[in-house]
Amino acid sequence: MAGEMRRIADQLDRAVNGPAWHGQSILELLRGVTARDATARPIPDAHSIWELVAHTAAWLEIARLRLEGTAPRRITQSMNWPPVNAKRASKGSASQAWKTDVNRLRRAARDLHAAIGAQDDGRLDEELPGVDDTWSAYITLHGVLQHVLYHAGQIAILKKGTP
Repeated sequence: MAGEMRRIADQLDRAVNGPAWHGQSILELLRGVTARDATARPIPDAHSIWELVAHTAAWLEIARLRLEGTAPRRITQSMNWPPVNAKRASKGSASQAWKTDVNRLRRAARDLHAAIGAQDDGRLDEELPGVDDTWSAYITLHGVLQHVLYHAGQIAILKKGTP
């Protein structure tokens, strides 16, 4: 793995798994969070922890697909914010459905990490297709890192308000 790509992959690993310079990584924050906690809405009209986890996993997947050149040109609402609802959870227990989505986040981060590792630093300036525009691989990869940390911060706040 080339120098800058290696550093980006390391930062992704720290943001998702830790240790992160800023505090707890997203998976560290999710330790001990139950399905009930994950669906709570301590802040009215805010997304739940579960919604944030599903959304973050989706964008880790989309960033990988963009890097690999296989991303869809259009990101639908259900791709952006995968639905988390009683019907989905009722396919098994809510606890199992929650674990499945946390594992999706874990897997999406691992897969993106591997995809980054397969790249040469020369790709950093390459334009990757987005929805309405293009962003360089450098901006896309740093953007997805920022996205993980942004939602980790939201999860930390939501955890404080969950009974």
